[in-house]
Amino acid sequence: MIKRIRISFVLLLLIACSCQAQRLENAPITETLVGEGWANNSINTVIFRRNSLDSDGKHQFVAYYDPEGFVVLGKRELSSGAWELNKTGYRGNVNDAHNSISIALDGEGYLHVSWDHHDNELRYAKSKAPYSLELGEKESMTGLGESKVTYPEFHRLPDGNLIFMYRSGSSGRGNLLINKYDTKSKVWSQIHTNLIDGEDQRSAYWQSYIDQLGNIHLSWVWRESWDVSTNHDMAYAVSKDQGLTWEKSTGEKYSLPITESSAEYAWKIPQNSSLINQTGMTADSEGNPYIVTYWAESDVPQLQVIFLKAGKWSKVSPNHRTQTFSLGGGGTKRIPISRPQVLVDDLSGIYIIYRDEERDSKVSMVYQNKSDWTVRDLTGQSVGQWEPTYDISLWKSTKSLHLFVQKVEQIDGEGIAEGKSSPIQVVEINHN
Repeated sequence: MIKRIRISFVLLLLIACSCQAQRLENAPITETLVGEGWANNSINTVIFRRNSLDSDGKHQFVAYYDPEGFVVLGKRELSSGAWELNKTGYRGNVNDAHNSISIALDGEGYLHVSWDHHDNELRYAKSKAPYSLELGEKESMTGLGESKVTYPEFHRLPDGNLIFMYRSGSSGRGNLLINKYDTKSKVWSQIHTNLIDGEDQRSAYWQSYIDQLGNIHLSWVWRESWDVSTNHDMAYAVSKDQGLTWEKSTGEKYSLPITESSAEYAWKIPQNSSLINQTGMTADSEGNPYIVTYWAESDVPQLQVIFLKAGKWSKVSPNHRTQTFSLGGGGTKRIPISRPQVLVDDLSGIYIIYRDEERDSKVSMVYQNKSDWTVRDLTGQSVGQWEPTYDISLWKSTKSLHLFVQKVEQIDGEGIAEGKSSPIQVVEINHN
């Protein structure tokens, strides 16, 4: 009898693991309509939005520019498909696709919003009350290094406090600054004025992720000038004390600021490799980082995942693309493939979310299926020049994938289409 019970228990575990392993591969996809958004460029869908969606287990919030360029905030109960929307009085320069909106809920339910940045003064406000869509007046955070802000992004720590990262300075000459928000005092403080120093010769284009242990993972490519073809190498750092000190994957402490010569390199990648910047990053339950990007090792740029296991950096690639292109020049590019996001499930492996003209520019997911890679399209129609952003908090808590999706145009080098607007949707693959 004991043997039978043990065997049955093992079988149940295997069945449960098998079902979970096929969750994103086979789970039904639903689409929830939010509202109508600006679509003359990719400003609503650029990948460096942190975040386009955010949630706390019960409520989900969204932000986007409407067809007139106003900041619109929305919220819903996660169990509902009905969105409550508020068109704020704030506008952005929507003609520049850099000037995206980033949002985050803090641990007390206040919504923090930063918008309309490309080498200009900080634009930041927070909700008047927890879970409110009404924003207060625009305000400063610390008053330090707030005159030339680009790429603002929020990250919520496990204790409910926030990290705010942004570039101060221009392309090729910028530095990474980090602020921290304390929910008890409701005060921002600056913890780094120059975490990564380009030494006035280059700048770091980063992606970051806070894992479930509270570690802040940071990876970046260096760019030597405004020209994207000068991107090179993938560097890495991690903080285990909420951003105060930083170390390499070996545990060796960094002397700050981190420079080109002092950085740890997860992977060496030469210039002129069509290496893209500002992509996606995640970590598994043990705090091992995974970085997704693309570059060309021969003629065809391929999606690449660089990851750390047992103290060693490794790389895997679906290696499934056939279309060639060369990445170079400045401004927001019109590229056949989007910058990718990466998800990791301890039971079912690696998922890459992206868009590719080879698949008619649909939202696609390529994932490991044993030793092979398989592609699943998550939308039936083209999404134009969309790039993936998703509800990171929801993925961490439930392994449900909610993607912000909108069909947008992007003319190369900050070009603007005319008369374009399109519906914004949340594409959901929910953990049942």
